[in-house]
Amino acid sequence: MIKKLTGLQPGVLSITRIVMGFIVFSFGTAKIFHFHAGEFMPAFGSPEWVAGLIELTVGLCFLIGVFTRLSAFILSGLMAAAYFTAHLPVSFFPTENGGYTAASWSFVFLYFATSGGGPASLDAMLSKRANG
Repeated sequence: MIKKLTGLQPGVLSITRIVMGFIVFSFGTAKIFHFHAGEFMPAFGSPEWVAGLIELTVGLCFLIGVFTRLSAFILSGLMAAAYFTAHLPVSFFPTENGGYTAASWSFVFLYFATSGGGPASLDAMLSKRANG
């Protein structure tokens, strides 16, 4: 049973990257293009808008799996910065400051920075093509 699940790991890695990338990309489209933004519309040039631009561009790279490790590293830093600037001043504890998503995502993206994007990524396809 465990060996069967272990064999699924590369595919699940790719699926998780795609889902996480889509979520981050959607935050970027909301902040930059006000697409499904609800009430949240950051001012042009504000820190939230810059974060949205990073989520839009780097999130798209992460979603399709190009420059996956670098994209994941940048997104990990973005999430850590969000935690330290927006949540930590409220309280140290994520359950009190609402920063559990930013803290968790920071480590998820750090994992992808070390593991890559999986077999269903543009990086993997380009590498396979380059190596024959």
